[in-house]
Amino acid sequence: MASSAPNSSTSHTTALEPTSPVQFLPGCGPARAEMLAKLGVTTVRDLVFLFPRSYHDLTAVSAIDLLEEGQPTSIVGVVDEVELQSRGTGRSVLGVLIRQGSLFLRALWFNQPFLADKFRVGQRVLVSGKPKYFGNRWQMTHPAVKNLEEAELPSGGLLPVYPLTAGLRQGHLRKLVRAALDVCAGRIDDVLPPSLRQPYDLAEIGWAIEHIHFPRAMADVERARHRFVYQELLVMQLALAVRRAEAVEACDAIPLPASAKIDSRIRRLFPFELTAGQNKVLAEIMADLARPQPTNRLLQGDVGSGKTVVAVYAMLVAVAHGAQAALMAPTELVVQQHARTLERLLAGSLVRVGVLTGAVTGGERQRLLADVAAGEVQILLGTQALVEAEVKFQRLALVVIDEQHKFGVRERAAFRQSGHPHCLVMTATPIPRTVALSLYGDLDVSTLDERPPGRQNVHTYLPPESDWPRWWEFYRKKLREGRQGFVVTPVVEGDDGSLASLEQSFEALANGELEAFRLGLVHGRLSSSKKEAALEAFHSGQTQVLVATSVVEVGIDVPNATLMTIQGADRFGLAQLHQLRGRISRGIYPGYCCLLAGAVSPATTRRLSALVESNDGFWLAETDFLLRGPGELVGDRQHGLPALRVADLARDREILETARADAQTLLEADPGLGAPEYQLLRRMVLARYGRSLSLGDVG
Repeated sequence: MASSAPNSSTSHTTALEPTSPVQFLPGCGPARAEMLAKLGVTTVRDLVFLFPRSYHDLTAVSAIDLLEEGQPTSIVGVVDEVELQSRGTGRSVLGVLIRQGSLFLRALWFNQPFLADKFRVGQRVLVSGKPKYFGNRWQMTHPAVKNLEEAELPSGGLLPVYPLTAGLRQGHLRKLVRAALDVCAGRIDDVLPPSLRQPYDLAEIGWAIEHIHFPRAMADVERARHRFVYQELLVMQLALAVRRAEAVEACDAIPLPASAKIDSRIRRLFPFELTAGQNKVLAEIMADLARPQPTNRLLQGDVGSGKTVVAVYAMLVAVAHGAQAALMAPTELVVQQHARTLERLLAGSLVRVGVLTGAVTGGERQRLLADVAAGEVQILLGTQALVEAEVKFQRLALVVIDEQHKFGVRERAAFRQSGHPHCLVMTATPIPRTVALSLYGDLDVSTLDERPPGRQNVHTYLPPESDWPRWWEFYRKKLREGRQGFVVTPVVEGDDGSLASLEQSFEALANGELEAFRLGLVHGRLSSSKKEAALEAFHSGQTQVLVATSVVEVGIDVPNATLMTIQGADRFGLAQLHQLRGRISRGIYPGYCCLLAGAVSPATTRRLSALVESNDGFWLAETDFLLRGPGELVGDRQHGLPALRVADLARDREILETARADAQTLLEADPGLGAPEYQLLRRMVLARYGRSLSLGDVG
């Protein structure tokens, strides 16, 4: 018997390739292709790797005769009847009778007549809500409904749910994915060779792709997902390891050993003994600086742990070797704070410190740049102005980047135009380990987790609004005792671009809660001279209270400031709140911080309560990570890496650790990934990270 001719849809699909434009898939076309492009899907292969974000578990649906009143549940059935009744002007009741075998449930919607067009007799639907037994029949009022008609019910009962964009429907996308899988069957190369898959029993690529889209059970989803998470994290860790190896091996740096003589000369400048924690991280940093390969180290420490002292020590070692050092900070306020610290420590010294910010202009700027180029300025402090093309160093040996999370990769790399200096990046925002491994995996990490002796804790409060007057009375009492304080408020700009909320807050305080005290005002839009004047008045005690935006979160060190009120605390992130709190209790007096948040959601209350519970920035970082995930904690410009597609750093910590160890082992055995079995993996590392990590080649 002769075989029947294939239909046009089948033959068209067969003619496609994984690299074919997605618009040629049956049922797609230019319009839907344009929608898919918004999801990053332009080819058939892209669609295969658009993984579901969740699944409807149709195995968990209830039978109608097993429903329990008031217990949320779902049922699958067929629409048996659609009835729309008018109840007068603007009032209606839509009743949809759902049949499940010989049993029925009625779904009801009040005053939503437009929903009637979404149902037709014979349509299969998933209905979710709280059932109620009424009039000898089960019913649900305003249930959620999913149309199951457009996709074949999977044999395992799991229906994929994809990310959507305007105009796309789940049913359309499921059909397109199914067609794309058929096109790509057997045509997707497996970048993980058996030697990497077998130790962990990782699924082969074809099985994993099929079962992540159309699984028979959740166990299939987990196995497929595990394979893709490991692959994604391994590729990332390989890229970071390659960049790290290139930085160490490809460049020459000025060796900066700290001899006993240099060490004693520097330590004499400090009017205090360094802590054991500072000595520990200095030993790690100085071991790096003594080598002819450029250092790339991240120094993370909690608020007030003494990172600046470590940075000053390292910069003075560079100066002792006749070289230059640069320190880049995110704001002029922080730069000025560092300048005051160095001025105090280096009083009477021959070391010349320069300050370069956007406020330094004209002849003053040109003279400073000339002195830097001639080597007469040994330490240059500044904002991003330091990486402008006109800044030339004579012999730059060390770059310190303060508050690394405020900058991107490009700023760190920009100093390479001055040779290959050692690089020490610092952050007072402790980084969860999994984030550190993924974002800063090309850096060695030193952790400063010991507070200097005598540093007091901060008592933090989250009072109900009814108790706010008591807090202000306490605040005034401490001011009368001679202490100083901050009031921090979030900025909400007026229609004319003015700092309306800050100005209103200042006026309200000056004429209300704090009218008997001397107030200063500082925010990011003030001119440099006005900011400096406001801070100097606060430092000297001329003003008792500094009303400010979050511009004071880093770089402000006034030992007599022990009070902080944070208005609208729910508008700040947990790490930012901890940084703000770190501005107080930097002397011999205990600190007091009050979070004024008003009525907030339970999730926000949990976040703010964590700050009340602990002063430990490392614990808070992990807590914030678990509460919010990495997406809000870090941004793309901080590290320059493409976003993770499958892996979840909070959930997949163990896989990340495994992938990191495997990447290191793999590159130790085969630095260029040159073995034939690793060629596809090598190609993927370059394709995914070559541009963002400036990898010319893995070999």
